[in-house]
Amino acid sequence: MNLIMNNQIKSCQNCKKDFVIAPEDFQFYERIKVPAPTFCPDCRLQRRMAFRNERSLYKNICALCKKQFVSMYSPDKPFIVYCKECWYSDNWDPLQYGQDYDWDKPFFEQFRELMLKVPRIGIMHIRNNINADYANYISASKNIYLSQSVIEGSENIYYSRSIDRSKEIFDCFNVKDSERCYENVDGGRNYRSKFLVRSRDCIDSAFLFDCVNCQNCIMSANLRNRQYVIRGKQYSKEEYATALEKIEFGKQSEIEKLKQEFENVMEKALHKFANITKSVTSTGDNIDNSKNAAYLFDAYNCENVRYAARAIGCKDSYDIMGGANLELVYEQMAGGYGSRNSLALSHGEVTLESNYTDWCQSSSNLFGCISLRKKQYCILNKQYSEKEYKEFYPKIIEHMNTMPFEDRMGRMYRYGEFFPIEISPFAYNETIAEEYFLLAKEEIMKKGYTWRELDPLPYVPTVKGKDLPDDIANVENSATKELIECENCKRVYRIVQPELEFLRREQIPLPRTCQECRHAKRLTLRNPLKLWSRKCMCDYKVWKNTAKHVHHPEDRCSNEFETSYSPERPEVIYCEQCYQAEIS
Repeated sequence: MNLIMNNQIKSCQNCKKDFVIAPEDFQFYERIKVPAPTFCPDCRLQRRMAFRNERSLYKNICALCKKQFVSMYSPDKPFIVYCKECWYSDNWDPLQYGQDYDWDKPFFEQFRELMLKVPRIGIMHIRNNINADYANYISASKNIYLSQSVIEGSENIYYSRSIDRSKEIFDCFNVKDSERCYENVDGGRNYRSKFLVRSRDCIDSAFLFDCVNCQNCIMSANLRNRQYVIRGKQYSKEEYATALEKIEFGKQSEIEKLKQEFENVMEKALHKFANITKSVTSTGDNIDNSKNAAYLFDAYNCENVRYAARAIGCKDSYDIMGGANLELVYEQMAGGYGSRNSLALSHGEVTLESNYTDWCQSSSNLFGCISLRKKQYCILNKQYSEKEYKEFYPKIIEHMNTMPFEDRMGRMYRYGEFFPIEISPFAYNETIAEEYFLLAKEEIMKKGYTWRELDPLPYVPTVKGKDLPDDIANVENSATKELIECENCKRVYRIVQPELEFLRREQIPLPRTCQECRHAKRLTLRNPLKLWSRKCMCDYKVWKNTAKHVHHPEDRCSNEFETSYSPERPEVIYCEQCYQAEIS
């Protein structure tokens, strides 16, 4: 085994910037028998994200049953698309589209040809889902509407993303084990709370930042185990009840003032370098109960995982985006539940000992296959014997290295690289890559990616968002029949009946912007999936410390860390030791 003992600096063939490959990275690549990547971590993440369309939904016609359904593929796409009922049925055989391997063409060119022939599931639904036709990337959940990445028995989820084991969640992002929450971002185990950011275990609270185990608290930051606090001031139970009556949460005019105040509270609060709990030797953000992880974001129960986002229960895996219960997997996008020892998985689940698969399930020993279920020893959807497969396998790897795929911009794709963005079934601006790696149309075209213009909506608004009743108490049932013009983008949206009932019960005014603009606003409350090396800002000057720290009486803490807070941001960022000394 030829292990690299020192860091190596490589130049990314996409962005041309230098990046570091650490010795432990080389050990992983050696273990799964792939070469070191030629794309930097950011470009690898961008490449995977360009294969994930969560929010661009269209009306399409199932190519098998001919019924109309909601799909993430627009009708003008050149693919054969089935509704989920037909795709999961036994009424068709994906092996009938199998093709011989062509040694005169690069592998990815052949894979693209196969993509145009094999039917694809129109919407990402795994396991049984109930009343979720307008939701995407969901699993085992019920009553999900215009939400994405909702899993593990969640119920009554509206306009939200990355929700696990939760109920009655509206307009939230990255929330787990919570109930009756509105506009929560990066939280867990919250109940009946609204406008919470980076807070957990909170009850009956509103406008909190970085608060833990708080009940009946409003407009505060950095609280621990507190009750009856408003704007950082402690109240008695009776005083709190009196003060609470004066806050008109149900009025839009009042909420707008509170939102502006909350932005100031968040900026002036003390910020820990990363939101990491119950984890050891891990770097990233929003990590819980993990070990030996690096560049890990929005993840929990992971071990020995690097360069991953939205990862759950993964082990010994690299470059994961939206994966659960994976082991020895490299370069994976979406789903993958229970997959093992595989490379370049796009969607699907329980895929074992396989490379370059798309939408495959409960299968093993596949290479370059699409939409296969309960199959093994297949190449480009063609069935082989075990002996034939094992003879072909190394030859294909050699062929991918000697005849690499070259995209429009001259980027070379050999064995070990994820699928080129150029063969993604979606336009770049339809995918989540547009959210995290924003590019103008001209830049997208220049890089050789595709762009899709928004379809004009045929709806004419019946009321403007700014003309909605100020107080939720004055909203009539007929509000669900209105076509509302978004105050921001001018597109049309609706209020659905469960939403109206929730807003009334929780005393929250009708939203004045559409679900897309609200989602974009929540994105601004989250840190990027990126790390910077910084020093602790604790020097007893920028923040008025209330305790002596381990570096006292020195002027400045010497601790360094990797953080998702970029150096130009205005917040005061502390290391773990200094933060814990101040926040208790």
